[in-house]
This record gives sequence, C-alpha cells and structure tokens, in this order.
Amino acid sequence: METKNLDKKYCVGLGEILFDVLPSGSQLGGAPANFAYHAGQHGLHSVAVSAVGKDVLGDTALRILDEKKLKYVMPEVDYPTGTVQVQLDKECVPTYDIKQGVAWDNIPFTDDIKEIAANAGAVCWGSLAQRSEVSRKTIYKFLDYTPNDCLKIFDINLRQNFYTPEVITESLKRCNVLKINDEELITIGRLFGYPGLDIENKCWLILGKYNLDMLVLTCGVNGSYVFAPGMKSFQETPKVEVADTVGAGDSFTGTFCASILKGKSIAEAHELAVKVSAYVCTQNGAMPTIPEEYTK
Repeated sequence: METKNLDKKYCVGLGEILFDVLPSGSQLGGAPANFAYHAGQHGLHSVAVSAVGKDVLGDTALRILDEKKLKYVMPEVDYPTGTVQVQLDKECVPTYDIKQGVAWDNIPFTDDIKEIAANAGAVCWGSLAQRSEVSRKTIYKFLDYTPNDCLKIFDINLRQNFYTPEVITESLKRCNVLKINDEELITIGRLFGYPGLDIENKCWLILGKYNLDMLVLTCGVNGSYVFAPGMKSFQETPKVEVADTVGAGDSFTGTFCASILKGKSIAEAHELAVKVSAYVCTQNGAMPTIPEEYTK
C-alpha cells in the first residue's frame, strides 16, 4: 500500500500532549506526538494535533516541539497543559498517574485541524484522549474528514480506567489498522466476551469482525506479530540494554506506518519497526534521534 503524493499528505498523531514526570525529571510525551515525531524521522510530513494550556508548560511543550522540528496544530485552551506521574519498576517498565481535566481533554475542532484531516495520508489515535466528550467528538470529526485512502491506526493504549467498551468499539469501526499489546488483548477479550481463545485466534477474530487491513500485536520480550487477511508476520524482540521503555511502542507504530506508506511490504515494515523500537528502549525518553541506518 503506497500512498500517492506523500510529500503533500500529513501523517498525524491525534490526541494527548503531556509531560511525563519521571524520577529523572520531566519529558514531553503523549503517544500521538511520539508517533508523529518517529514517523517524521522517516521522512513523512508529520504533524501532532492536540491542545495546550495558556501556561508555562504549554509554552515549553511548543518550544520543545519546535526544537524537535515537529510540526503541530495545538490550540491554546483554558485548561492546564497535561502531566503524568510516571513510576518505573525494577525492569524499567512504567506505570502512569494521568492528571484529569487538562488541555488535551478539550481539543477544539478548528478550521486548521479540519484542513489537516482533509489532507491526511495517515492518522494515529488512541483511547486515552477519548476519555472526555470534547476531545472524543473532535477525534470523530477529524476521522470523518479524512480521505478514503487514509491509513487510520487505532493504537489502543489502554490507560488506568480511562476507556469503555463503547469507545473501543467506535474506534475499531473507524480504523483500518489496530495496534495492541498482549496485556491489552487480554483486557479486550474480557470486555467483549472471548477470553477462551488463544492470542492468535483473538487477533484473527478482531481482524475479521472489524474488517481491518492489519492488526499489529506487540508482546514485549516475547516478540510481535502483524496479522493481515491471509498472512501473518512474526518478529522476535532484540535483546538490548534497556534505559526505559517510554515511547518504544509509539516508535514502533510510527516506523511501521511510515514504512507502509513508503511502499515497503508488511514483513519489511515490521522488521524495521522492531529494530527502531529496540533502539528507543536503549535511550532515555520517548523522542531520541534515530540512527540514519534505520531511516534511509
């Protein structure tokens, strides 16, 4: 699947922008911005769409995005810029305490955002930014305005209790690619009443039920899969010295999306996504510069 006029189409990360407050200090994050940043490193015309507060953190967020050379459409709203308290366990795996009532809960559907949607070659969104009705409606409107050939990636990103079966179902109906991890797959199995199936059969069931083009399943150290009608790709996870895993999944999705849009096969896109994600695990923070050997 190669999208025409890549230089004129946007690759969009849509949803939360926030500061991860780690033991080592604060870092700008949020899956959509991470996704857009990594897709952009592979040469795509990336843009992050969210909202920031009229505060110091909001100014800082936009300055950092400028430094990262990531384009953005982020209206200022009358709510504080988002923050998340992140704790790392002994294996450096994060847990999150996500503050509520923040700017990215209140993303308005502006004319600028509408224009980005109408020219989107790909968009990635998750469940977290749909916890509030305002941002959920903006996400749905955005998706309604995208072209028919847009790659619509629902990176489910279940966080705490900020999701409902209804929100998940609506996004599964609107996406053509689902990205999910093994723990989330178990949760979805419980929510929708197919807990007895093994991992692969759950994936085939979801792929068929929602008429998806692809389903990407990551299983941490146990490898990752891509399912598509009539084919399956599996890649082992490289063994690396982990600094932290924050943003690794987003780098996987951004790389995979960019590779597919640039005309690579599913197997090739999958292989590169695994390599980039492993590299990000060796770096601190969600937005390291990716070595040129991975972005050619």
